[in-house]
Amino acid sequence: MVSKPIQEALNKQVQMEAESSQAYLAMASWAEIQPGLEGVSNFFFQQSDEERVHMLKLLRFINERGGFAVVPELQQPMLTFPSLKKLFEEFLKHELKVSDSINDLVHLSLTEKDYATHNFLQWYVNEQIEEERTARTLNDKLELIGDDKSGLYLFDRDIMNFRGPGKK
Repeated sequence: MVSKPIQEALNKQVQMEAESSQAYLAMASWAEIQPGLEGVSNFFFQQSDEERVHMLKLLRFINERGGFAVVPELQQPMLTFPSLKKLFEEFLKHELKVSDSINDLVHLSLTEKDYATHNFLQWYVNEQIEEERTARTLNDKLELIGDDKSGLYLFDRDIMNFRGPGKK
């Protein structure tokens, strides 16, 4: 049986994952209407789908442990971005925020001596290591490219093949 503090914290994480999915969906939509960013758009559509899967995994876990998972109300995410660089900076910032939240959950699970939840959360810890690495690597690549149009073309073309280290 999941404790009330754990249930509340897990439900907050459900909301964060849902917000991540929405944020990446908005990024995908913005990129889709920018000339030549089809690869970036597809990348963020895929990211949005992944975050929804993360949300559902949490939701099912809460219910399986005898808790009640709440489908969250969502606020409107950022819809437009002044540049591709800013979009990817927001991506990294968002992933760092998710990592902090997961770490807080892991700490709470240990404090509550809820080892089943602690074990469950290890998948999210590992996932966030990969997500942060991907976001940092893509930001680094954009920094190297600068304003070089041919570099941006190659970045967009290659991003769909970029899964980052550890991704299959």
